[in-house]
Amino acid sequence: MIIKSLELENFRNYDTLSMEFDSGTNILYGDNAQGKTNILEAIYLSATTKSHKGSRDKDIVNFAADEAHIRTYVIKDGLENRVDMHLRKSKSKGIAINGQKIKKAADLLGLLNVVFFSPEDLSIIKNGPAERRRFVDMELCQLDSFYLYNLNNYNKIVNQRNKLLKELFIHPELRDTLFIWDSQLVSYGSKVIERRKTFVSQLNEIIYDIHLKLSGGREKLQIVYEPDVLMEDFEKKLEDCRERDIKTKQTSIGPHRDDFSFLAGDIDIRKFGSQGQQRTAALSLKLAEIELVKKITKDVPLLLLDDVLSELDSSRQNYLLNSIGDIQTIITCTGLEEFVNNRFEINKVFQVSEATVQSTL
Repeated sequence: MIIKSLELENFRNYDTLSMEFDSGTNILYGDNAQGKTNILEAIYLSATTKSHKGSRDKDIVNFAADEAHIRTYVIKDGLENRVDMHLRKSKSKGIAINGQKIKKAADLLGLLNVVFFSPEDLSIIKNGPAERRRFVDMELCQLDSFYLYNLNNYNKIVNQRNKLLKELFIHPELRDTLFIWDSQLVSYGSKVIERRKTFVSQLNEIIYDIHLKLSGGREKLQIVYEPDVLMEDFEKKLEDCRERDIKTKQTSIGPHRDDFSFLAGDIDIRKFGSQGQQRTAALSLKLAEIELVKKITKDVPLLLLDDVLSELDSSRQNYLLNSIGDIQTIITCTGLEEFVNNRFEINKVFQVSEATVQSTL
């Protein structure tokens, strides 16, 4: 699977853009704030329907326009597929595959699998639990349409339940309706917990060897899933916390409060690891993500590297670049020096300047 070409209209700082990619390594270089990351964001949207930044559609559309368009051409199993995405400031997005509208995001998932790696990901270990949950959710939503369905419904139920908890202050007679949301919360939440548990187990099968090599044989890394509540206890604990939830006006337990720890031996590097250890673990996590996508989809994902090489030392740069292999990769950077220094094979180069993209190789 590869991305063949991309066309943009009124997307971020681009009025119009049309570019074709090589099936190997593609470099987008130029100064900061010229539009390099916006190209990667458009590709990620085409694969997942969501921005890797969490941006809303209305913030993605060019300031001077009311709507934006993304058209992505993907080669999968020898066949060309066209993904059209219509973003609007005042309405939900429209999506079509080969001219046929789709009604739900799950119908798009799997056509284009993407692994996105940015400097922010290097801080995923030391940042708060929301960042780690987001990493897991972003990947699982690409790989598992049932997970996407259950997670979306769970989040909706949490929001509805929180809304009801706020209304109880004025309408206490609505208290008896809480059990309706509680039963749905447990139903969808338990499926989210179960899939996250499996996902971590699958990652651990891969990340151990990767991290051992990256750390020069010094560290054995293990990811530990820390669910906020166990499936078998969910219903009971939700009931026990009901009075507290009514008082605080928010749902206090559930997978929306899960976390994940990273152990090097007995040391939780999330809390006690050096910055170098944390960055190495984050790189191991991303490389394991690539291998897991290959294993589950039986296909090779597209790798998007957003100015991440400048944040890595030379040994980690070399390991990452040597790990790419046969993966189609799109890399953004401010200069080409790191690739020349690493004698890295480059198949196509684009210079990006003020929302203008020019192929130079």
